[in-house]
Amino acid sequence: MFRTARSKVQTWITAGAGTIAALFVAGLMGAFGALPAHAPPQLPLDAAIDAGRWRVQPVRAYVSHARVYGVLLKPGQKALVLEADMTNRTAQSDKAYFDVFKPDGIALPDPMPMIALTRDATLTPELHPGMTERMAYVWPLAGDATVPASLSFGVTAEIFKPRDNLFGMPGWFNPYRLGTITLPVADVQGTGS
Repeated sequence: MFRTARSKVQTWITAGAGTIAALFVAGLMGAFGALPAHAPPQLPLDAAIDAGRWRVQPVRAYVSHARVYGVLLKPGQKALVLEADMTNRTAQSDKAYFDVFKPDGIALPDPMPMIALTRDATLTPELHPGMTERMAYVWPLAGDATVPASLSFGVTAEIFKPRDNLFGMPGWFNPYRLGTITLPVADVQGTGS
């Protein structure tokens, strides 16, 4: 009789200690989870940035009040333009660059930019491996939208996996915010091209 009572007490003590330890660990994890997230790092403007499948180097940002690189604006609109040198780091031509840059702190009617080559105003071209091209990201804005004198752009990168979990094929996956670049924004009255 004492053996069963003693084993029951030991079981209750062990289970109680395990429960207390689990609650303690869960509390610590919750406390650490409630900490503010670290802001993405500020990326340098004077060096190329490896952003997964792309190597990018921002050149300039400005607001255009007229047609820019073949992107037509509706009456009463202006455009936020970011020009960047982009190099395709993969082995095949690609145009999966729409999410690489995203302006922070400004309301965009459409978060998807129009993208053109600056050399000939070709819209959404495929970029070939190893060739650096200057691209213009163009976001139409309302004519009365306020654009600050300096603007931050989030830079999104992807991770290469030799085999994905679904098909077992190589590819670029898991987009994440690599960091932020901050550029002065000029006000340009003329056209980009």
